[in-house]
Amino acid sequence: HVQLVESGGGSVQAGESLRLSCEASGFTFSFYYIGWVRQVPGKGMECVSSLYSDTSATYYADSVKGRFTISRNNTENTVWLQMNSLKPEDTAVYYCVRKVGGSWYDWGQGTQVTVS
Repeated sequence: HVQLVESGGGSVQAGESLRLSCEASGFTFSFYYIGWVRQVPGKGMECVSSLYSDTSATYYADSVKGRFTISRNNTENTVWLQMNSLKPEDTAVYYCVRKVGGSWYDWGQGTQVTVS
């Protein structure tokens, strides 16, 4: 079955960096868009970044452009989100997601990022 396992969250000060990792299994990783979606309690979901297999299609939300970098290794079935210059408004639960049929269909368990 499909599994997406995030790691790398934590608590940092504003201006610091974190690197999130997502290890995928249970599907042919290289065939799919993988993204990062975050949720702030009481607010909606925001897709902050996504990346297609051959890196030809990369998306960043305006709120993170220039600060976050997404990358993937199709051999290791892993996606990373490098987050630099973190701001308090980046505080959220970050989910690794797989896109199927135009929707974010499979979700990891989430990892908390807290910026103070």
